[in-house]
Amino acid sequence: MNSPADLERTCHCGLIKEGHVDQTVTVMGWVDRRRDLGSLIFLDLRDREGIVQVVADPEHAGTLAKAKEARPEDVLAVTGKVVWRDKETVNPEIPTGRVEIRAERIELLNASETPPFPINSPASASEETRLHYRFLDLRRERLQRNLQLRHRATMAIRNFFDKEGFLEIETPFLTRSTPEGARDYLVPSRLYPGQFYALPQSPQLFKQLLMVAGFDRYFQIVRCFRDEDLRSDRQPEFTQIDLEISFPKIETIFKVVERLLERIFSLVEISVSTPFPRLSYPEAISQYGTDRPDIRYDLKLLDVSAAFSRSSFRVFRQIMEDGGLIKGIRVPGRASFSRKQLDDLRGFVQDQGKGADLSWIKVTTEGMKSSLPKAVGEKELEAVRGSAQLEENDLFLMLGGPQKIVHLILGRLREHLALQENLIPEKSHAFLWVYNFPLLEWDEQEKRYFACSHPFTSPLDEDLDLLESDPARVRAKSYDVVLNGVELGSGSIRIHQRELQTRVFKVLGIEPEEAQAKFGFLLEALGYGAPPHGGIALGLDRIIMLLAGERSLRDVIAFPKTARAVDLMCGAPSTVSEKQLKELGLKLEK
Repeated sequence: MNSPADLERTCHCGLIKEGHVDQTVTVMGWVDRRRDLGSLIFLDLRDREGIVQVVADPEHAGTLAKAKEARPEDVLAVTGKVVWRDKETVNPEIPTGRVEIRAERIELLNASETPPFPINSPASASEETRLHYRFLDLRRERLQRNLQLRHRATMAIRNFFDKEGFLEIETPFLTRSTPEGARDYLVPSRLYPGQFYALPQSPQLFKQLLMVAGFDRYFQIVRCFRDEDLRSDRQPEFTQIDLEISFPKIETIFKVVERLLERIFSLVEISVSTPFPRLSYPEAISQYGTDRPDIRYDLKLLDVSAAFSRSSFRVFRQIMEDGGLIKGIRVPGRASFSRKQLDDLRGFVQDQGKGADLSWIKVTTEGMKSSLPKAVGEKELEAVRGSAQLEENDLFLMLGGPQKIVHLILGRLREHLALQENLIPEKSHAFLWVYNFPLLEWDEQEKRYFACSHPFTSPLDEDLDLLESDPARVRAKSYDVVLNGVELGSGSIRIHQRELQTRVFKVLGIEPEEAQAKFGFLLEALGYGAPPHGGIALGLDRIIMLLAGERSLRDVIAFPKTARAVDLMCGAPSTVSEKQLKELGLKLEK
């Protein structure tokens, strides 16, 4: 086993083509498969570009002997002439399938232990095993393809922004903690014992300062860190496409992002239609029960409260008197649902919230059938039919209660039905803007308002008078871009006036002294002619996941963490020595 100095790779395995026929080449890679026919040995040699077939025959006895000894994942160098394959052995499934290399020399560059799972077949090992041996998992063709796609996407993003007049500017990783959102990852300072840096949750304040500095258009493909509660679709460290523009209208940002996504999705030949449809936050919640609706299918939420305004059904009447509503989903052609199917849907709804219960109405050739009690008369059922525009063979699934709960549960039921009934068109992509989110939300436990996005988002001009008198009604100049029910990114027009920023801090319960301590540098900068500015952060990991057709972020990130924020390959997080703790002035409590 050696690395001969006279060998140099002349071509990647997967790039050997018909044009190489009769040429002598040297390829290097991993043994994907070996087939022993006695007098002939066939090796599939693999590198990041693909696979080429190598043939060792008795004409080169030493080479044939080395080929017999080769095992899966051994690293080989092969020199030989490229020849046409026999017609009966042509493999149309791979780009190199019409040619092969007649080996004249084989060198074993490194032997491999038996892998814990096969590299050349779909994942059969558990995710824990795959993540423990991530360096092997990444050899699999699917993950190689995903990370190559990620590379092509980031290159396309950089080229796009360069042509649009943006400057790529790096911002610090070691900064100060400003805990107004998720928890920060803290880094203790050795030179200043008892003091800490924080890893950035986003470059938010720095990109605003770049606008104050006059750079006009900024972007960055940046790593961010959030010490969030464990969720399967999140990573503690993630990558976002960050951008900021001076003197924009919201329309300016929408157009830039739409052109960017159009460019990115063209990499996988997905046509993106612009401009994207738009829904205000109240419209999204009212029609779909969520602020990130999947609009590839209909199933809108329909308000039928008016049908029960004078109902003799006590439960519905009480809901109306308490300020609640009664809404439902029209499911076309599903009046044929069996009692078991309806009971299963009812069970799904009951699992979503305490006290939630589902009612249904069927429109059949024999008339209307309902799960509602007899106190609900024919007149009320006809009013529902008219309000929801029910047709023959339609099923109407109905829920009553407080607005927030009704919208939340029906939104989840809508998604459940779409999957269960295969209502989502294949290979369809529906982009959407959702805008004018609430600026603030009340936290009953803390007895104070929190920013729905972050405290630097500008209120709508027409709502400024409500900021102190009725903060919950203030709308924000904020927006999300959504694809197929997945939030791709969030952004806003920022506050660029010091007085307004101070007012928002005060409504959030951040008094002047605290504001100065945490955000003094921002307030100072806003006093020196900050331009109007706004931007957005798009989740690169999510975008690549959708481009690659994957269901997990971990399949498009080279070295991801588990859902419990653990690196199984490196064994992080880990303990550190007493010496390191002492240098940092830290002491652990048991």
